[in-house]
Amino acid sequence: MADAANPNEALIKVPVDKLAIGMYVSAVENNGKLAIASAGKIRQRQTIDKLLHSGIRHVWVDMERSDESCGLKPKAEAPKVARTKASRNQQQTQAKKILSEAKDLVRKVMSETFGGKAIEVTPFETLADSMLESIMLDADAFKCVSALRDKDAYLLEHSINVAFLLVTFGRHLKLDRNVLKQLAIGGLLHDIGKIKVDNRVLHKPGKLTPEEFEHMKLHQVYAQEIIQQSQGLSQVSKDVCLMHHEKLDGRGYPRGLKGDELPLHGRMSCIVDIFDALTATRCYKEAMSPAAAFKILLSLTPFHLDTDLVYDFIRCIGVYPVGSLVELSDGRVGIVWEAKDRDALHPVVKCFYSIRHKRYTEVTLVDLLKSELHIERGVSPASLNVDPAPFY
Repeated sequence: MADAANPNEALIKVPVDKLAIGMYVSAVENNGKLAIASAGKIRQRQTIDKLLHSGIRHVWVDMERSDESCGLKPKAEAPKVARTKASRNQQQTQAKKILSEAKDLVRKVMSETFGGKAIEVTPFETLADSMLESIMLDADAFKCVSALRDKDAYLLEHSINVAFLLVTFGRHLKLDRNVLKQLAIGGLLHDIGKIKVDNRVLHKPGKLTPEEFEHMKLHQVYAQEIIQQSQGLSQVSKDVCLMHHEKLDGRGYPRGLKGDELPLHGRMSCIVDIFDALTATRCYKEAMSPAAAFKILLSLTPFHLDTDLVYDFIRCIGVYPVGSLVELSDGRVGIVWEAKDRDALHPVVKCFYSIRHKRYTEVTLVDLLKSELHIERGVSPASLNVDPAPFY
């Protein structure tokens, strides 16, 4: 039987018969696997009885979210370590909040736009400011949170991730903060035209026919109509919305722009849109590893994508981006956890599973700058027989 491991430093494994009122259950262990559907605070004895009667013997309790009376608050750590952990935890919590707000806003605006209402830019400006602040404070935390994808929420998450990647790419290119903000707004709205695409085509679980593809391409025509009705969108944001399917050789759409007709931010949006689509899980395909996606981006140069910008993007994202899964030389699998001020091959990796032994391991942060271990390869989530989500 596989051994479940602690997915977070604040969690402890507790036998169900030792649970008490006020403890916060973050995950349930069942036959060595973790389930987080039953997360919540124990408020009555019947909840504990139900867990026992269902055959659950152990759960993971979040000490920080449990009541003071439970006596589960973590022991004091050295100040520096405590501050570091608290900072990362706080930043991931803040990043989750921003991503949730972004989903709600994009969902709301898509619904309103479908009904004929013009886009109000102010809420997107506020959201873009929050996103920029979070990324600049702790980009690694934001990357880890955004790495968690739901194939059934692709359109929402794709828009948010494109915004995040454009900001990340723009920072790498040292673009002005206001330009970064406009890139974020454009990314959030770049697929707005898809609200008018037939759902049978938009969500088709397979390759589109030529006729269906022509219908799909109309989302950019619809986007033009929607953008024209919107007051206050900058030219940069409009270009991101309307240029991410253009090609340098003029064979893109909707306008068939060519060469210098595509400005820098337009060229950036083409690269980012393709990369995020390739690395996302869809109803008809599994997510591609970043390395495999980079190969495809390079194959699209110089006729479709800007060669120099693609290489800049690869350097910006890194061969093993934060939030991606990797296998180390000892057979353990982990999440690339920290990469700031490090070279691409020596991040901090949060290990939680062993491929060799096919079981969970003790959660350990491995600093590859201080270890003899190295990264063997990137790992696709689909290739693992476990869910990495609880460990983010």
